[in-house]
Amino acid sequence: MDTMRDRFITTTTRLLDEDPRITVVLAEISRDGFQQAERAHPDRVVNVGIREQLLIGAGAGMALTGARPVMHTFASFLVERPFEQVKLDLGHQGVGGVLVSAGASYDWPAGGFTHMSPGDVALLDTLDDWTVHVPGHPDEAEALVRRAVKGEGRVYVRLSLQSNSTGRPVGGPGFSTVRQGTGGVVIAVGPLLDNVLAATEGLDTTVLYATTVRPFDAAGLRRAVGTGRSADVVLVEPYLAGTSTGAANDALADLPHRVLGLGVGRGELRRYGQMADHIEAHGLDARALRQRITGFLPG
Repeated sequence: MDTMRDRFITTTTRLLDEDPRITVVLAEISRDGFQQAERAHPDRVVNVGIREQLLIGAGAGMALTGARPVMHTFASFLVERPFEQVKLDLGHQGVGGVLVSAGASYDWPAGGFTHMSPGDVALLDTLDDWTVHVPGHPDEAEALVRRAVKGEGRVYVRLSLQSNSTGRPVGGPGFSTVRQGTGGVVIAVGPLLDNVLAATEGLDTTVLYATTVRPFDAAGLRRAVGTGRSADVVLVEPYLAGTSTGAANDALADLPHRVLGLGVGRGELRRYGQMADHIEAHGLDARALRQRITGFLPG
């Protein structure tokens, strides 16, 4: 199976042929994958080199001319390093664009902490009017990239090597119900769905699946928990633990409720290992998730 990043490259290459508004801005990462597109559209595939602030600035400048820029590199270099340009060149100037990352929270441990970005979604949460997509499978990544490129706003598409076994239909921006129960609600984000389903097997819980996390689907969560009773909610996110607990609390502000945010811990893991080691170390494997979920939800 191809990866989300592979699918992004092939999808965006086709989109360049279909839509003359689209431009691709790279900072060396994935340049080899876009060689064919660069030959076909030399004026609309631009590699700025290892200059991530320029990556965002150039994309924003293209947006000012009416283009729809797609800016791509590792998450740590796309959101964290050029954050001032994301805030000012895109947000302050009021222009749209699509950020598509690779690397996620710990996809390439051998690259070290410089190539890890568990705080990217939380950082974008400090800015106004961003849509954030977190696909869990290459099929979902393709659909969400197409949706992002056809829009006009500011969109972040967070790609990962971690993937669920099968893709699910990407409908509207809200949560989809995967399993119905009465003993609490578990929200699985993107590539953590398979682990959540394994962790909750046999439990009387509702499992919601999210591939779009911003805007947060407050109405969908409200429907899942019902009204007039207390609510127990577990959020399982593939980035910084607790990133969406505030949004869930706001959605349930008028109900008695408890929210547990599971995700990547704040502590830096200095023995890098492999991606599976990081999943286990952060308690995001199925065994650890079951212990944490059952320890929180009513028996």
